[in-house]
Amino acid sequence: MRTKLAEEMGLEFPIFAFTHCRDVAAAVSKAGGLGVLGVAGHSLDGLSIELDWIEKEVGGKPYGVDLLLPARFVGSEQGGLEASQLDEKIPEAHRRFLDDLLEKHGVPPLPPGVEPGPEFSIGYEQQRDVIELVFSHPISLIASALGPPPSWMIEQGRAAGVKVAALAGTVEHARRHREAGVDIVVAQGYEAGGHTGEISTLVLVPEVVDAVDPVPVLAAGGIGNGRQLTAALALGAQGVWMGSIWLTTEEAETHPVVKEKFLNASSRDTVRSRSLTGKPARQLRSAWTEAWSDPANPDPLPMPLQPRLIREAQARISRSAHKSPGAEQLINYFVGQIVGSMNQVRSVRSVVEELVQEYADTMERLDEWGAG
Repeated sequence: MRTKLAEEMGLEFPIFAFTHCRDVAAAVSKAGGLGVLGVAGHSLDGLSIELDWIEKEVGGKPYGVDLLLPARFVGSEQGGLEASQLDEKIPEAHRRFLDDLLEKHGVPPLPPGVEPGPEFSIGYEQQRDVIELVFSHPISLIASALGPPPSWMIEQGRAAGVKVAALAGTVEHARRHREAGVDIVVAQGYEAGGHTGEISTLVLVPEVVDAVDPVPVLAAGGIGNGRQLTAALALGAQGVWMGSIWLTTEEAETHPVVKEKFLNASSRDTVRSRSLTGKPARQLRSAWTEAWSDPANPDPLPMPLQPRLIREAQARISRSAHKSPGAEQLINYFVGQIVGSMNQVRSVRSVVEELVQEYADTMERLDEWGAG
């Protein structure tokens, strides 16, 4: 399973694992792949603690980080808006709808003194401190999940020997990333969890491989076993970018109620919705997504107004989902269509081992067919 990119990055396997959980990121790196920590929503102090912990845990093995760097969003012309400016742009009708939704489902308020969590900030300038912080750590990769990375970030990556990657949902996006000078393009298909486009992985990956050659491509979306990994390499990718499969592992910090929902879900139980981030993102279908898709209710606001609007509501839902039937109906999370195969809890290492073994078995079977 060795690829040129894996060899360049010192990986035993070309498995790149996107996760918001430091334990998962570290476990994948220790198992021979590369854990990539999503840093959106972290405070600077909190992120520093997370990265320090990963470095001690992996013992010199490579790891990376992923940021949200969209080119267009509300306030992008100004480089991002402050929280008070965002609040002024949120319509009162949306606030009333959200209050009514939580009341209808009996979701209790947060206890006194409990804060919703870190602010959701986006934009190059708003996250310059974050980018500077991650470059002060011995990362091997930095990825932009939305939009091409700024030129100064790519230059800083080259100077530090850090690979710069960017996710693409179309060939046009991939070409823009190549022209910007990225080292890796992640071709992410419609099946993927989180922010996705409308083109399937099977169609998108070979198109992107041809469009950005010789820039290496990672395949993402609908990849959860060794047969799918083998198919991704056959399409021309030099590795896979996997996110959803780690959400039901032993190490994952997935909310227990959400993890149980994942374990019982089918591949038809996800939906692309703007209800969490303001941009289309695949997530588990729930009473939350159903309410926001109802034509009688307000449409989700664009990024970053929607995250700002729902910040406290999501904290209330998460805190009470284990004891409130209404909150349990509402709670959800980002996940891809591969959720239908995520029906047991396993360790990260066992997932990696099964991926590798099934890859070997698949290649052996193909060799037998070819010989026959």
